[in-house]
Amino acid sequence: MKLKYGIDDRPKTGDLILYSLQWFVLAIAVVTTSIFIATGSPAERVLYSQKVFALMGAATIVQSLWGHRMPIVVGPAAVLLVGIITALASQGEQINTNKIYTAVAIGGVVVTILSTGRWLERLQTIFTPRVVVVILMLIAFTLCSTIKNLIFPADETERHLFGLLFTLLGIPTMALAAAKLRGVAKSLVVPMALFVGYVIYYAVYGGYGQVFEQYSHSEGKIFLPAIEFDGSMIIAFLLCYVTLLINDIGSIQGLGAMLQTPDTEKRCRRGVGFTGIFNIIAGSIGIIGPVNYSMSPGVIGSSSCASRYALIPAGIGLVICAVWPSLIAVFSAIPNTVIGVILLYLMGTQLAASLHIMTTDKSVATFDNGLIIGLPIMVAILFTAIPIDVIPQIIRPIMGNGFVMGVLTVMILEHVIFRKPKQQA
Repeated sequence: MKLKYGIDDRPKTGDLILYSLQWFVLAIAVVTTSIFIATGSPAERVLYSQKVFALMGAATIVQSLWGHRMPIVVGPAAVLLVGIITALASQGEQINTNKIYTAVAIGGVVVTILSTGRWLERLQTIFTPRVVVVILMLIAFTLCSTIKNLIFPADETERHLFGLLFTLLGIPTMALAAAKLRGVAKSLVVPMALFVGYVIYYAVYGGYGQVFEQYSHSEGKIFLPAIEFDGSMIIAFLLCYVTLLINDIGSIQGLGAMLQTPDTEKRCRRGVGFTGIFNIIAGSIGIIGPVNYSMSPGVIGSSSCASRYALIPAGIGLVICAVWPSLIAVFSAIPNTVIGVILLYLMGTQLAASLHIMTTDKSVATFDNGLIIGLPIMVAILFTAIPIDVIPQIIRPIMGNGFVMGVLTVMILEHVIFRKPKQQA
């Protein structure tokens, strides 16, 4: 690929501003589609958002300069989004976020340890193409209930019609834009959809001033109030972190292959190591942990700029947002309906990616191969909808998590029940 700026090139000031603005807008879109999981009062939710913006900005800067040293967007991990949503739901009315974020910090410790030695190479052998396909699908399917609740909130039935119309019009429009647009414009489909949805929603219903005022200040604790260990919660999140690790490795190695970097393995170790460290920090301050996103190759291909230095101003921009509560209030005021439709589109692209892997790697050549993919999806859907009160409290974080049950099922099917000799795999 012919690039205007290589990975270690420093763009001219004017170009740097334009490329950094592109990365910044993408980073904003990535972050804002996950901050809805914040709990507590509006002021506490603003503080949560501030911490997320600050951590993602710092992670972007550190990874670009000292970590994998690649132009990769850093944002909240979708698999942890699934884990946190499910963990919150499994607790019913007695929500204890200390247990959740203690598990997040422990997951970060494990990822940091696995980035050393030859653990990464050994771990990758477990994740066959079929397992990766299932995991990508599981993230999409297990978020369906959350997406439904965002688009059609139970306490706002009068706005269900808007949610339906926005979904029916928004999804085809985003798909059409993704198909027709080229260059930088194509990478801005999601940010533009967020902005348009934002404007339309408040134009129809009004009330922006009241919402903005409600979220214009922050309060709460910076660090996790207390460390609380829950064995089943930790196990559930460790399975989420195994997926996060593979996602991280795939993002770094995929871009390394695209840019033909000679030291991709070294970059991968450093990048994964810093991902672990920042997840420890995330758990310590009680927020969702980061991961390296795989959307970067498309952005680089459209802009012909692979300079890692273009992400540094974008990271600084995220940090600046974090120290400006009124600006965070703008993002916190994004309607759940709009976030739900954006997540629906993003999960559709995730399913597309999984199907692409399945066809290119020829992962389903027999009926048994298909069963390895289909059965875990059905198990995950079942355990996503199962009444939580029928599950014993001690194992609720595991069995009440459809994603975790799906991962366990595909591992058993792939590596135990349908395991084949290496020469036949």
